[in-house]
Amino acid sequence: MNPVAFEIFGLPIRWYGIFIASAVFLGTIIALKQAKLNNIEENDLLDLLLYAIPVSIIGARAYYVIFSWDLYRDDLIQVLNFRNGGLAIHGVLIGAIVTTIIFTKKRNISFWKLVDTAAPSLVLGQAIGRWGNFVNQEAHGGPTDLPWGIIVDGVKVHPTFLYESLWNFGVFIFLMWYSRNKKHVDGAVFLWYLILYSFIRFFIEHLRTDSLMWGSVKVAQLISVIIIIVSSYMLYKKKK
Repeated sequence: MNPVAFEIFGLPIRWYGIFIASAVFLGTIIALKQAKLNNIEENDLLDLLLYAIPVSIIGARAYYVIFSWDLYRDDLIQVLNFRNGGLAIHGVLIGAIVTTIIFTKKRNISFWKLVDTAAPSLVLGQAIGRWGNFVNQEAHGGPTDLPWGIIVDGVKVHPTFLYESLWNFGVFIFLMWYSRNKKHVDGAVFLWYLILYSFIRFFIEHLRTDSLMWGSVKVAQLISVIIIIVSSYMLYKKKK
């Protein structure tokens, strides 16, 4: 599949960008609906998004570049070439969380209520965004004989983008249902998002062939384990 959807005045518009833009748009609509549930002012949420979206994109790029430094050290200008891909979801989370912490302190808003509001949108955005990886034929797994494998460079491989996307859609449905549970503590929706996403990411990373590495360790697996442990502990403490 051609990664370029169409051109505008000679500028190629890629499917990957379209998927990301669609995810942001749909996620914003859902977050605005969730804001009413958590007594968050819509204007506060929109103001946060104006800061968090660009910071998250920068964080996603910075995270990827740090762990792929050998690809950029001899041509630093490529660090700014977002069009060739190279964004990491853990960088998005770091950027978004830091921005939200600062924002909520400035506005005197509950951090946990705000991240609970955003959590379903985040995982839905990830589910949609993974299809950009399919178009680019990236973030796939190793060879497989399974009937649902996809062909990349003449080899049938695991469609890890599909595995993660389907799981994330399921997590989205669960979080939307769970957020209506009046008995949950503030922060529980967000913490469950972190736990459930990290769970599937740990196993998906085992299949992927393009993982970011720290020595012999897959970075995403290490981060996933840390997130699961910390988030589970925080969820336990909050319920206590």
